[in-house]
Amino acid sequence: MLKKVEGIVIRETNYGETSKIINILTKDGIIGCIAKGAKSIKSPLRSYTSSLTYACFNIYYHEDKLSTIKSVDVIDELSNIKKDILLIGYMNYLCELASQTMKQNQNEDIYNLLISALNKINLGFNPIIITNIFELKLLDYLGVGINFNSCAKCGNKSNIVTIDGDAGGYICENCYTDEVIYDDKTLKMLRMYYLVDINSISDLKISDVVVNNINYFINTYYDRYTGLYLKSKKFLDDLIKTI
Repeated sequence: MLKKVEGIVIRETNYGETSKIINILTKDGIIGCIAKGAKSIKSPLRSYTSSLTYACFNIYYHEDKLSTIKSVDVIDELSNIKKDILLIGYMNYLCELASQTMKQNQNEDIYNLLISALNKINLGFNPIIITNIFELKLLDYLGVGINFNSCAKCGNKSNIVTIDGDAGGYICENCYTDEVIYDDKTLKMLRMYYLVDINSISDLKISDVVVNNINYFINTYYDRYTGLYLKSKKFLDDLIKTI
């Protein structure tokens, strides 16, 4: 059956002397395909079956085995991302995070959030902020969403003094022990990250202090509650340290 699917190539593996097997992240999950002759210099599939290609793939679909690529129509080259090694690192991480999340919760909204995030990064928006927004939104699909309405320890909705990754969210003055105190701007902006529609973002003016606070909190929360270990995340963190 000939089928058209939109997706992003998240993995490519050589197959034989001239072909490749690729995994495509789509709205319906991950589809494995063979791209016959794609390693050949003259093949029209050569460049369009590389990792991080965002396109519509025309495939002969087989539900229980590898599908076969017929042709590829690129949707967006994402050229601004692909000319910057750091942005490529972010894209790799976002794609792996989305694919791992979809393995636990196959919901097309995850794919749509990924595309929205990549488009914003390609347009020049701060990749740390966009990545953190994406990470926050995926927590609900991973089953470890944050309660932004009350204290994580006692449920008190008033007198919130800080937020803590290990505690799992807000902390009120009655439950506070020795956690780091974040300012009101950080607390308010973190909630905004969770609520904002990525597609509606047109401007991001957030201080470096707030950006770093939120990034630290989200990293701590992911380490504590998601159980995910992603090679692309470690690569990205190591890459950031060298820049």
